[in-house]
Amino acid sequence: MATGWFSAPKSEASPPDIRIQVADRQAAEFYLSNSQPSGSGGNNATYVDRTHSKTHVNSPSLFDVGILKDTLIPSFTLHAGLAGIAYGAARYTNRVEAKDWLWPSGQVANAWWSAVGRRVAAGLTVSQAFSRLSWHERVMLTGVTLWGGRLFYRIASRSVKRGADDPRYEVAKKEEGFWDSAWYKVFIPEAFFQMIISLPFTAPFRHEGAVMMGYHPYIQMLAVGLFSSGLAMESLADYQLDQYKAEGGRGILREGVWSIVRNPNYLGDTLVHLSFIVMLYGSDMLAPVELLGPIANYAFLRYFGGDAEKEKHQERRYSASHPEKFAELEKFREDKNSFWPRTEELSNKWLWTVLGIGGLGVVVEETLRTLH
Repeated sequence: MATGWFSAPKSEASPPDIRIQVADRQAAEFYLSNSQPSGSGGNNATYVDRTHSKTHVNSPSLFDVGILKDTLIPSFTLHAGLAGIAYGAARYTNRVEAKDWLWPSGQVANAWWSAVGRRVAAGLTVSQAFSRLSWHERVMLTGVTLWGGRLFYRIASRSVKRGADDPRYEVAKKEEGFWDSAWYKVFIPEAFFQMIISLPFTAPFRHEGAVMMGYHPYIQMLAVGLFSSGLAMESLADYQLDQYKAEGGRGILREGVWSIVRNPNYLGDTLVHLSFIVMLYGSDMLAPVELLGPIANYAFLRYFGGDAEKEKHQERRYSASHPEKFAELEKFREDKNSFWPRTEELSNKWLWTVLGIGGLGVVVEETLRTLH
């Protein structure tokens, strides 16, 4: 069990440089809540946040055995188990896309288990376990849930409406012995990616004695802004694409947020995952190993799935049977970057719309925290 040092906020009721060593989260919260000057009012999260009291935590390094035992192995066990269920369902229905349903839902399940479920299993009620989370921990858990819930609904509704497997996987299934090797080549590798990607929103809840308190307000605001902008870009990209298809659009969509980059939904997803480590940094809780989360997510979207897989499928499909659409794709590639906006996009009103929504998210979070 890790041991942390918590500095008492300097006040009339608390002499300078008094420190107390705590062994677990409950002791930390008790100490922080009883360190407030009498009559200060409010909860300990608000008080500590406003006074910028610093929690001294021994951040686990990349090679720390503790994080391997406490976070990585349990996470991989969870994701591998869920992958086994998805593989069984996929093979039974002959629809590889079952793994796509698992991508967001598995990560949300891991976050909730790490933050709440483990404590419920230890004997607390759900309400008690949730109430022990600081404000910033609740913000992170809410963010993960919003991201995963939206993406799960998008994947599941599209899958049900289509009534057949994602066309991207039809070619792969034609390979001899596909299902016999899919467990090792597709499902387990994605479980491993999910374990790494979920590090920023699972490891902090498993570090005993460490509490996210948001010591650097402007960095926390940046984190919320990144998340809000990313979620807005993902949501707008999917909504605008659906509207375009519903209105009979047959070419390649280049309006709305699709005028910023060729894959705005993947850029939005990257911003969301980047926001989690920024939030950790703002609480002085960012461990080097947790940087692997957004890096792995970016690598997956750019080079293993997402962007690379989508455009490879488009190129193969359009070049074979839709030459006019293939010409549009080539023109789109010339005009817009795949992932990161070009400098000329600074004049794009949709870029500023997304950033504006990010700013609105900051205002909403700040207001709710003040009222909390």
